[in-house]
Amino acid sequence: MDRLYLILTLFLLLNLAAGMWRVLRGPSAVDRMLASQLFGTTAVAILLLLAQLYEREALRDVALLFALLAAVTAVAFVRRLWQSHEHK
Repeated sequence: MDRLYLILTLFLLLNLAAGMWRVLRGPSAVDRMLASQLFGTTAVAILLLLAQLYEREALRDVALLFALLAAVTAVAFVRRLWQSHEHK
C-alpha cells in the first residue's frame, strides 16, 4: 500500500509540472489562475497522501490550511477581476 501512495504522489507531482507549463504559457490571466488553483488542490492531495503514508496528523492540518488559502486566493482573484471590468 505504501508503494501505491508514493506512485500517486509522483503522479500528482507530474500534474504540477503540467500546471507550471500553463502558468508560464498563459494565454490569459484566468488560465494562469486556474493553474494556480490546480497547485493548491494538488498540494492538498499530496499532503493527505503523505499524512496517510507516514501517519502524521499535522500534515492533515497543513492540507486543510492550504485548502482554505486556495479558496481565499480564488475569491481575491475574482474580486480583482470583477473590479477591473467595472472600471472599464
